[in-house]
Amino acid sequence: MYPVIAGGALSAMTFPGQTAGLSVFADPLIEQLGIDRSTLSLSYLIGTLLGAAAQPAIGRLLDRFDARRIIVVIAVLFSGVLFALSFAQEIVGLTAGYVGVRMFGQGALGLAATTAVAQIVRRRRGLALGVSGAIGSAGISLAPVLLERVVSEVGIATAWRLEALAVLLVVVPIALTLPRPAPASMEVQRTSTGTIIVAGYTARQARRTGMFWVLTGALSTSAMLSTALGFHQIGLLGERGLTPLEAAANFIPQTITALAATLIVGALIDRHDPRIFVVGSMAAMAASMLLVGIVTPGILAVIYGLVLGLAGGALRGMEAAAFVRYYGLTHIGSIRGLAVSISLAASALGPYALAVGAEWAGNFSQPSAWLAIIPAGIAILAFMVPQPSPRATRPS
Repeated sequence: MYPVIAGGALSAMTFPGQTAGLSVFADPLIEQLGIDRSTLSLSYLIGTLLGAAAQPAIGRLLDRFDARRIIVVIAVLFSGVLFALSFAQEIVGLTAGYVGVRMFGQGALGLAATTAVAQIVRRRRGLALGVSGAIGSAGISLAPVLLERVVSEVGIATAWRLEALAVLLVVVPIALTLPRPAPASMEVQRTSTGTIIVAGYTARQARRTGMFWVLTGALSTSAMLSTALGFHQIGLLGERGLTPLEAAANFIPQTITALAATLIVGALIDRHDPRIFVVGSMAAMAASMLLVGIVTPGILAVIYGLVLGLAGGALRGMEAAAFVRYYGLTHIGSIRGLAVSISLAASALGPYALAVGAEWAGNFSQPSAWLAIIPAGIAILAFMVPQPSPRATRPS
């Protein structure tokens, strides 16, 4: 049980590098640095893209070395970047800081936390990853509430320094107390004809399978569109008649269904075809995009939030377990590292794509409807692409 809770706490501590955690600093940074919102958004986009590029290398390190040690190194580097970011006084320094917090926060620490849980927990792995993911999601969702008060009371610089201290004090002790995982080469599956040892795909072999690109496409689509909708939520829902307070409150139903879906799908993924949950997640994401055009204050706004939370939560509850189920543990860091890299890059492009579409169409409804084609296409592909065959050897 401890590895599951610990993994969730580690995932929650990615909040200084997550969009939700960074969004609290947006308006104060615009005022303090004397820049406009588009300049800040471009800085964020560049930082996210460059941070994403490092994830495959981090994944390979997780395959070669003890994940616990890698997490300690990530925590030290993440903390150092946050501390250095507190001294940024112009856009170049801010962009460099964004590179670091997106690389080590949202990317590396999140990747390492889920990889560690997958390596340590061998029975009911999907449920373990689902519970861990739900804990992490809850922490990330609640962090902006506390951060807003901290920033308003002590300012941007001190808030970043406090985040740096929190990362060290929380992440390092957890990493050092995690149990040692069994060797990935001893991963076994029990079938009707006996026990087999799972050899596992290499990253190159995984990339040659269609299912890798379906899972990565689902992750990237969810990251791109949910970030776009979240980044523009106040303006998007304001266009449909919601007040800024009502628009901000829509994060509550999103969080509720995201947590519930993560737990439920995590409990089911060990016994059911992962493609079912890919289709369900992508269908919910497409529905969210289409609902943008008909949302009104009241029940429809709540339904929109519930459906959007369902889309992200269902995928979060199954993706790590699905990668392990299809490709084994031996090279799971490298395999998921590439997938995380692509999805992180997609999350950077989402807000920009929706903003450009809204400027062209004069509203958010039309580009949202067009973007719904992407998750619909992934859902169709999920059942067209064959599942990878197990790479396993029977023990002698």
